[in-house]
Amino acid sequence: MTLIRRAALALALIASPATAEEIGSVDTVFKLLGANHKIVVEVFNDPDVPGISCFLSRAKTGGISGSLGLAEDTADASIACRQTGPVTLPAAMEDGARVFRQRTSLLFKSLQVVRFLDEKRNTLIYLSYSDKVIEGSPKNAISAVVIRPWEASE
Repeated sequence: MTLIRRAALALALIASPATAEEIGSVDTVFKLLGANHKIVVEVFNDPDVPGISCFLSRAKTGGISGSLGLAEDTADASIACRQTGPVTLPAAMEDGARVFRQRTSLLFKSLQVVRFLDEKRNTLIYLSYSDKVIEGSPKNAISAVVIRPWEASE
């Protein structure tokens, strides 16, 4: 592997704090050629706060350009984060820390999730939004998770 490829791989790993697992999808528009347009449901775990999982639904463009990875997905997305286990907050947490990023076009657009801590209410807030190198989108969604003692069910 060349030095340039290793650097690109390292940069890709750094730029993507968490990876999503696809839960399922539904088709929204039939395309005769290429994949259908669809809504994808994915989940990722907060990489810094064990016990928190976030569920994303987002539009995925199909057609020939979508099948080739050349299409630009819309900025439409929804997020719901939940406590799924015992939560341990790190000693130092940066407000606005990026916990998830996924490309939604070949080069210039991505869906991001950032995290904030509301200490007064013992709550984590997750904000999802779409950005673009030239012009981002005001479309966004939030989810708040009140941190509670975890009781394992028997």
